[in-house]
This record gives sequence, C-alpha cells and structure tokens, in this order.
Amino acid sequence: MLTGIEEVDWASLGHAYGPADDVPELLRGLASADPAERETALDGMYGAVHHQGDVYDSTLACIPFLLELVADPDVQDRGCIVELLTSIGGIELDDDEELDELDSEDEEFIPAANYAMAAAAIAAGADVFLGLVSDPDPEVRLAAPCALASLHPEPARVLTLLRERLTVERDTEVRLALVAAVGRIALRHASLRTETVDWLGWLARAAHDPGLRLAALAQRARCAPADIPDDVVPWVTGLLEEIRTSANRPASPGTERAATPTLIGQVRELLEEHAAGRPAPWTEELLRTLHAALDDRVDDRIALIVAQLRSPDWGQRSDAIWLCGGLIRVWRGRYEEVVRLVGAQLQDPEPRLREAATSFLERLFELGAPAADALASRLSVGPGAGSGAVGPGATSGSGPAAPNPGHAFVGRSGRDGALLALARAGDTRAVPLLARALEEPEVRRELLYAMDGLGPSAAMLAPLLRRRLAEVELDEWLYDRAAPLLYALAAVRGGQALPEVLRVLRGAPANRRDWVREAALRTLAAFGPAAREAVPDMRRLLAAESAAVATAAAKALWAAEGDRGDVLPALERWLRPGASCSDWCAAAQALGEIGPAAAGAAPALRPGLVSRDLWVRVRSAAALWRVSGEASASLPVLLAAWEENRHARVDIAECLAEMGPAASGAQLVILTELTRRRRHNAREDGSGSHDIHLDEKLLTLCRAALARMERGTF
Repeated sequence: MLTGIEEVDWASLGHAYGPADDVPELLRGLASADPAERETALDGMYGAVHHQGDVYDSTLACIPFLLELVADPDVQDRGCIVELLTSIGGIELDDDEELDELDSEDEEFIPAANYAMAAAAIAAGADVFLGLVSDPDPEVRLAAPCALASLHPEPARVLTLLRERLTVERDTEVRLALVAAVGRIALRHASLRTETVDWLGWLARAAHDPGLRLAALAQRARCAPADIPDDVVPWVTGLLEEIRTSANRPASPGTERAATPTLIGQVRELLEEHAAGRPAPWTEELLRTLHAALDDRVDDRIALIVAQLRSPDWGQRSDAIWLCGGLIRVWRGRYEEVVRLVGAQLQDPEPRLREAATSFLERLFELGAPAADALASRLSVGPGAGSGAVGPGATSGSGPAAPNPGHAFVGRSGRDGALLALARAGDTRAVPLLARALEEPEVRRELLYAMDGLGPSAAMLAPLLRRRLAEVELDEWLYDRAAPLLYALAAVRGGQALPEVLRVLRGAPANRRDWVREAALRTLAAFGPAAREAVPDMRRLLAAESAAVATAAAKALWAAEGDRGDVLPALERWLRPGASCSDWCAAAQALGEIGPAAAGAAPALRPGLVSRDLWVRVRSAAALWRVSGEASASLPVLLAAWEENRHARVDIAECLAEMGPAASGAQLVILTELTRRRRHNAREDGSGSHDIHLDEKLLTLCRAALARMERGTF
C-alpha cells in the first residue's frame, strides 16, 4: 500500500501551511485501523493539502495514493476519501479563466492549471469508482455516485450504470444519491439531458418509494426548471405525507465514532445531532433542491413551506423554517401566514425546533409582527416552567417561583433571541422585558441596538442604561462596552444620562479614542437642547483631526444650540480638494441633516456631484437638495447612482421621498423597484442580519415617494 510514497520529494512541495513533508503521515493516517487517527488525517488533508478547496502541487502528488486507498477494500472510511477526491477534481473552471499562472511573484497564488490537472489526473483513474457502486460499505456506495457523475470521462456509461444500480440498491440514502448523480449528469451534459429528464419524470410517477419519487421530482425540476408542473405543491405535499406515515418510526442509530478534536469531527457531530430522532432527515436536501429550481415562483414556495409548517412531523417543520430563511432573504412576498406559523413553533417541546424558529424571527424586524403574540407568550414563561425555560440561568435566581420574563439574557439563548425578535418588530411589550434584561450582569449587545424602534415607551429604559454606562470602566475596552449603551441612550432620548456620556467623552483612552468620541457625540446630538452643558466639549472637538469626530461634534452642536456660526465652517473644511471620500461624505451628510439653515454651504457641495466616487456623489446630491432644494442638479445624480449601485438605493429613496413632486422624474424608477420580486440587496454568497430590514425599508420609502409624487404634498 502507498507504494512509492517515499520516492516523492514532499519537502519540495507545498500546501497551505508551508512545506508538504507532513503529507506522507497524513496519507498513512487515512489507512490507519484507528478511527480517530483516520479522522485526524482527513482533517489535515482538508485543512492543509486541500485548504478551502485549493489545489497545490502537493495535492496533485497525493492523487495516485488517494486512488490507491480507495481501491483497497481493507481501508476503512473509504467513502470519506472518495468525497475528498470528488472535491479535489470537481472544480469547474469558468470559460474565461486563465490556465496559466497569472502572478508568479505571489507565493500564495494557486495557478488555475492545478485544478485542470487535478481533474485530468482523477478522471484518468476514475474507473476505480465504477466498482464502488456495489461496495459492501454503504458509506462508500453513498459517495461513489457523485464521484462518477463529476469525474468519470464517460457520462453515458456512468448514466447506464447508475440507473441499473438503482434497481438493486436497498439503502434509502444511497438510492437518493444515485438519483442526484443522474441529475448531475443531465446538468453537465446537454446531449444526455432530454432522455434523463424523461426518465426522471417517469421515476417521479412510477417509483414505489415516495422518497424516491420526491428525489426524482426534485432532480427533474433542477434539470428542467421551466417545465415544473403547475400542481407541484399538492404533489410534493402528498409525497411528504406518504414519507411521514411510512417512516413513522425511530431513526436507526448510526455508527458511533470516537470524538476527535478536529473541524471535521465537529461538523460530523453537528450533522448527527441535526438528524437525530428524525426518521427521514434526507427530505431537507431534496426540498432544498426543489426550492432552488422553483426560484422566483415565490407563491408556490410559500405554499410548500406553509404545508410543511402544518405537518405533525417536527422535523418537517424545522426544515420549513430553514428553507423559508433562504426564501425570505432573497425574495419579496406575502409572508404573514408563514411568520405566524413559525411563531407557533416557539411553544413546541422540541428544542431544535424552537431554536430554528427563534433564529429565523430574529432577522425579520418589522416582518416579524405576525409572530409578536407568540414571542410575547414565549417570553412570559418563567424559568423552570416547562419547555419555555432554556438558556443560561433558566433555573437560577431567588424569590418565589413566579414568572420572571427577565431571566437568562446572556448569550444566544432562546429567550434572548425571542426578546430580540420582539424588540426588532417594534412591539412595545418588549420594553419591560428589556428593563429586566438590563438588570442582568451581561446583556446581549444586539438588544441595545434594537431599542430604536420602540417609540416613546422605551424612555423608561433610560435610567437603567445610564446606570450601566456609569459602571463602564474607562479602559482600552471602553468602545466595545460603551458604544451599544450610547446607541441605546440616543434611541430612547435619555438626556438625563448627560453626565455619564460626558464622562465617556472626556475619559476616552488612546485606544479607539476617535470611535468613542464619535459615538458619544452622536448620543449628545440625539439629546438636542438637553445636552447644552456639553457645548464647550462640542466646540473643542469641531477642530478634531478626525472628520468623523468633527462632523459628529458639528451635528451635536447644531442640535444643542441651533447656531450655524461655528458649525458650517467646521463642516465646509472637509469639502475641499484632497479630502478623502469618507471625510467628504461625513461632512455632506451632516450638512444635509442641518437642512435649509446650511444653504450657504451649497457651493461647497456642488463639486461632489461630479466626483469619481459614487458615495460622494450620492451624499453631495442629497445634501444639496436638503440645504437648497435644487432638484434639477441633484435628481440626475441620484438616478444615475440608483442604477450604478443597488446598495445606494435606500439612501436615495429616502431623499426622493423628501423631494416629493420635485422627484417626479424618478417615478418610473420607483415603480420598477416596487414591481421587482427579488430583494435589491440579495446576494448568492451570504447575507447580513439587517438585509431584510433594509429592503423592506427601501420598499416603504419607495411607496412614500410615489405617494408624495402623486399627491404633490409631503
């Protein structure tokens, strides 16, 4: 085994962490009789030799030995090695990607040719995977179909083999893997697509096993999304019910493995935990495939999710929540019923379902309103009271065992997340609960940033916030501890905390001093005239070397006194040739907030309209309108930026809503945005916690702008 491994000059090769002289040990570890050693070696292969999907020269050198290990029936966990080879050889380069090394001076650069060579090397030995479809080890049989579909150079031969194997395979998950591999071949090879789609359609109707029918339907939808039948919702719902009733028995226990301190081990344990107690956990991936194929058929996707959320199977309800998370993040729609049904899961005895529901609701902000009653009910359950008591501290405390909705706010507990969701939804029932949270030793910082949507009722939180700010030490960690409290005090207009805010402003240490000062000045600006005692500090900081601090001081001084005498010159000094884009934007935005009283700064703003930087143009155009009402100069700049950068649309729409009839030239742009189904900030590579909120804000502003244009009044 591993013949010739010593003949390779591994030290001259490299991987993610330097010379590859440790690779022989990793390869031998993959063949070890010790499960922990095998998993540690596999973790090392992914962590160094195939780090984040990269293919190094050492990765290429490993391929013959990995193929040898796969072919040896005495090697255990060969399914994991098959998956590793599939990942190494399955990178598909774009047509326009260069295959030569683009930057020979960059030592960390991985030439694209490496990926092509890896694919060719594995394809040359891919016949080894043909025999694995009938291997005695189900884990090997599970990994083999994808490897064949991705790497074997004869797709027609593989397609025939996979379809034949399906007639004798008895393991459910392996059968699903065979169908998924058939779909993969159809997607990669147009010449085989028509016959494969027809076969998948036949299988979706004719197979005895409802799980197999669902898998075939999902793959057919994936290969031919334009031909998904109109009755897909009742079809899938019926299949899920068949699966639920036929699989209504405890899931068979998996093979126990020794715990290893590796990333792969942690991922495996999380997956095992996720699947534990679920008779058919594989339905989640099938439905994910189907949802991806349905794409912008939002109403059908919502109907599927609603049906799942009403299922007696908690696992299907949990899957629905995670699927809806991906749907609502990308697509606009009517989600009221979905949100209400997700809220109902908060009282379920299954902790994983409650956790999924809470995590989903946290990101909804105003869209979470239909679940507000469920969230409030969840929070009314006291510590130790059945399924509602979760999270750190749920059984601690003193006094009578009465409901105590303020317990257990530390960390990401279910109670903590439910309160965050309720506050972000703008429900005032969150206010007394936040008061209890502020009495705890630690408070989740997101709760402090969620206080700006609770209105006047949140004013009662000011004394508690003031006390906590007074307790913050003026050390190098001041910004991290004080910034959320300063934000919350600004949100609740807690002017009585002026002494504490001044203490932070004046006592800021060298570490992040400007950040601390800017945060404190923003809070003082929110206090308005109540912050007059801080005017000397504000005037002093007008001359700060940091534009962020100086502009924040100007806004605070204007809010406290309303005297533009010192404020306008302090801001205009950042609107000069040579100013950085961020400095110019800060000053322009401050002038815009001052409004018509800053009309004298209009000439200084105009050069920003032709800046090369988009944000300078946007901030300057919006500020120019706000200080002078010059729509003819501002509107064309704003509309051009609207098309150029979708992430500027919220700021632009806010200005258009203020302009009213003067922005009538933007009516078509606004109408177009309101008819789009896809969220303006949707990304394929991830999402932010405020993405949904920002898109909903954009829609609200667009409706307001359109209404003002039509009415001709504010």
